[in-house]
Amino acid sequence: MTRPSHRVIIRHQAEVDITDAALFYERQRAGLGHEFLSEINSALASAAENPFRYPCFRRRPEVRRILAKRFPYRLFFVRRPGAIVVFRVLHAARDEREWKKNVPKP
Repeated sequence: MTRPSHRVIIRHQAEVDITDAALFYERQRAGLGHEFLSEINSALASAAENPFRYPCFRRRPEVRRILAKRFPYRLFFVRRPGAIVVFRVLHAARDEREWKKNVPKP
């Protein structure tokens, strides 16, 4: 029996991060932005299926991180009852502390 999937909630700042990155990649090569979005969606689906699969970086609130496979991006999320809340999507070259500015309150 499989576990029920969690609902995915994407906060405003994470949406901005994703959109900016997709537009950047689309300017590099037609279709690359769509490939980026497809990878982000796959990562989110995986996290929704089993959020415990990803490492915990902070305990209170519990912040977890997903590494995108093809693109150098990190997705940060917290768990809520029945949901995961994605609050930042950052390029790997960005300062690791950047996500801490946007951690949702418990």
